[in-house]
Amino acid sequence: MLDWNPALYTRFEDERTRPAAELLSRVPLAEAARVVDLGCGPGNSTELLARRFPQADVLGIDNSEAMLVSARKRLPQARFELGDIGRWTPAAAPDLIYANAALQWVPDHKTLIPRLFAALAPGGALAIQMPDNRAEPTHRLMRDVASEAPWKAAIGDADKLRTELLSIGGYYDLLARDAAHVDVWHTVYQHPMASAAAIVEWVSSTGLKPFVDPLDAELKASYLATYEHRVAQAYPPRADGRLLLAFPRMFIVARKA
Repeated sequence: MLDWNPALYTRFEDERTRPAAELLSRVPLAEAARVVDLGCGPGNSTELLARRFPQADVLGIDNSEAMLVSARKRLPQARFELGDIGRWTPAAAPDLIYANAALQWVPDHKTLIPRLFAALAPGGALAIQMPDNRAEPTHRLMRDVASEAPWKAAIGDADKLRTELLSIGGYYDLLARDAAHVDVWHTVYQHPMASAAAIVEWVSSTGLKPFVDPLDAELKASYLATYEHRVAQAYPPRADGRLLLAFPRMFIVARKA
């Protein structure tokens, strides 16, 4: 997959930062010495962590150099490192491992989540938020269009382009035996959007990338035109002319004994 685009990602920064803040608000730590932001992106979530724990050593990890350049400009007092968050292991046990809208790109959660939890310092917390929108029209239509000619040959198996999440009970079960406390919940955000094109722009910086990155310019243009047409059909205008984009997200906070 081609590198991420910080400028495109931050066009909807307020909407993307809201669940990050709500996840952090449920972290049951009064203080922390070491904090890690897995999949830190352009640093919007890392900034929240630095404000909440001003004395902490805050480290952001991301596999996109473009995102890290943006994050370093935004938050020069924090540390940022290029790395694969699926294989990351800490040099010293963190008090908080925080992953906002990142782990949905990493496979094998049945191994990954317990491993991250085990890496915490005693009394530490693992905090995770992931989009849970594979069944929403935005993401179902991505796969539908990708399964058709002429795009199918270039894109491949659309069902394998993002990790399939466990149920919320499944994540609870992964952590409950070893945790002092596990908090899991769902929130469905409702985002008023100006048009179908705005919805396509929203997903272009995240979920749509694996579908369009393999396409040449001509195929990409035709894919996006077809996708936008179907998005317009799936999201009818509301009373004010805007389209209401439902965006389910899953939250998990586990405290170590």
